[in-house]
Amino acid sequence: MAIEEPNVREATFAIEGMTCAACAARIEKVVGRVKGVKSVQVNLVSEKGKVAYLPGVTSEQDIIQAVEKAGYSAHVFTEDMEKHEREKKARAHRRELYTFTFSVVLTLPLVIQMFAMLAGAGALMPSWVSLILATPVQFFVGWRFYKGAYHSLRGGAANMDVLVALGTSVAYVYSVALVALGRTDTYFDSSATVVTLIYMGKLLESRAKRRSSSAIEQLAKLGARVAHVIRDGEEFDVPVEELQVGDLVRVRPGEKVPADGVIADGATSIDESFLTGESMPVAKQAGSPVVGASVNQTNAFTMMVTKVGADTALAQVIRLVDAAQGSKAPVQRLADTISGIFVPIVLGIAFVTFFAWGIFGGWTHALVAAVAVLVIACPCSLGLATPTAIMVGTGLGAEHGILIKGGEHLELAHKVNTVVLDKTGTITAGKPSVIDVWSAEAASEADLVRLAAALEAQSEHPLGRAIVEYARERGGVWPEASEVRAVPGKGIEANIDGHVVRVGNRRWIAEELYIQVPDERLAAYESEAKTAVIVASDDQIMGVIAIADAVKPDAKQAVERLRAMGIDVWMVTGDNERTAEAVASQVGIDHVMASVLPQDKVGKVAELKRRGSVVAMVGDGINDAPALAEADIGIAMGTGTDIAMEAADIALMRSNLMGVVNAIELSKATMRKIRQNLFWAFFYNVIGIPLAAAGILNPMIAGAAMALSSVSVVSNSLLLKGRRFD
Repeated sequence: MAIEEPNVREATFAIEGMTCAACAARIEKVVGRVKGVKSVQVNLVSEKGKVAYLPGVTSEQDIIQAVEKAGYSAHVFTEDMEKHEREKKARAHRRELYTFTFSVVLTLPLVIQMFAMLAGAGALMPSWVSLILATPVQFFVGWRFYKGAYHSLRGGAANMDVLVALGTSVAYVYSVALVALGRTDTYFDSSATVVTLIYMGKLLESRAKRRSSSAIEQLAKLGARVAHVIRDGEEFDVPVEELQVGDLVRVRPGEKVPADGVIADGATSIDESFLTGESMPVAKQAGSPVVGASVNQTNAFTMMVTKVGADTALAQVIRLVDAAQGSKAPVQRLADTISGIFVPIVLGIAFVTFFAWGIFGGWTHALVAAVAVLVIACPCSLGLATPTAIMVGTGLGAEHGILIKGGEHLELAHKVNTVVLDKTGTITAGKPSVIDVWSAEAASEADLVRLAAALEAQSEHPLGRAIVEYARERGGVWPEASEVRAVPGKGIEANIDGHVVRVGNRRWIAEELYIQVPDERLAAYESEAKTAVIVASDDQIMGVIAIADAVKPDAKQAVERLRAMGIDVWMVTGDNERTAEAVASQVGIDHVMASVLPQDKVGKVAELKRRGSVVAMVGDGINDAPALAEADIGIAMGTGTDIAMEAADIALMRSNLMGVVNAIELSKATMRKIRQNLFWAFFYNVIGIPLAAAGILNPMIAGAAMALSSVSVVSNSLLLKGRRFD
């Protein structure tokens, strides 16, 4: 495990001017050379770069200067700027739409003339009119390509803009020369159409990229805007940003909870689906925690604010999703490597194509073929293949309560072939509850529970609390108990209405007090890993209450689904072997590691890894944190501690095990999309470039194909959004 330097700082930068994967690769290369920079990741889709650096050696300004040296612009990005950046991009998109409309209006007559000439009708307008129409398209609409090419070449590299600017400029300048010579067979239609089509492709690509990264935008919109604060006995409205820890806030039915807190007064049900993905409202009462952006369903209540701003659960989720979407999966390295050397190779192919056709087929045909090569080879789709799929996958996961902390974890999860499940709190609910009640002929079940609750209400033992909770849920009212005496390790006794009532274990009731107990019933409970609590009154057995840490309702289904995927499922627990085997048999787990001390869980995970397994560890407690960190993929349950959630690679906001299944299936689906995207991106270039070099493709067709390839890759990634979860 790598040791992080304690004084390394990380900063996020918004980067402008990138047009393809070669741009992102160039920035990473230049910034990575800056002294003191430890790591740099640039995401083409989100247009952000994350840089880890040593503050005493370099600064944020040095990094910005390095980005500018590479030919792009950058500024430090903070969470507070998110809304401003979205609005800025929206305005830019509207401007691009107007520019594209202008380009279409000027280009359409040129295209109509081209088809007329192909049909043998001759030119519909003088060549100087074509020059007037094509010039604004070439230099006004196409200015973004010239600007991008200039910055790229100034930075010592070549990107997509270089290919577009060079190809269309050659066709335009050649056509101007033909006009000067009085000829009508110009290529203004080709240069203008290519600029318009590629501009359209960038417009559609931009729109699709915004959709692929919409998860953060949707999360950011979830928060409440106004809070009803109670101060000095008066209620008044304040913006959520002005809330302070300790404030009392009134939340009415149908309103969003303004911040994280605890209910001080009242009871209600709250929709927390934005956080957990669970559609059913959760019952809340005084003392229950509530999270900001959840929706109050039924009754008004008063809450005390405990977390505000960046400390709230919603803010933390947004940070996790943003970090995951900005990260890179290892599979992207191939695309980045190829993109970095792709443009120079294409320039070489275009150069050879031009001179080969010029020598053997005529210079006019040479020009057309070379321009087609330059246009069709733009590596946009290659650069978009991986990041768009990761952004959609992590965003979709967040919408369903699956927080994946990085693209590398999303990729690795699909390789998992062994899942290790902690028992308590993961397979089971994590707290004892009454599973069954057996009453003797001398007593009813209701009387049995009432008497047991009367005694256990005086106790703090977990089993006692389970009995009291069971009685309370059934609306029971128990009698007053007097002369209460706890017998450590055995049970509790008291006087109720002149009767000596005892609640305890077999060893005390049967072996020490010699009260006859139902041995067969007790043996059956114990074989099922249930704790039998015996209730007796005046030396007469009244019944038995069976208590256990109940298996979660979805545990068996989750295990079956994992096994159906070919994944080995193990259970690890500190419980004795008999209890462990009983729980494992209920959910269908064959591999059990029982009596494992917390510090030994790491060793068990490491042992499975040494056997060649790709291991996912699923847990929820502090004692699971080391094992979560040791596993190839650590998955923390939503009911877990902050330490477990921090150590994990994937955090499930719900406490059910189907989240594990959904996380692995999401990883598999995302990886399928990435492979499909990369295949089509490579296939497109492998087929398109030779066809263009052979003179088969017209530059206009090449431009349309290039635009279509980028849009199709992003659209294919967006299909992930239609995936359904259990």
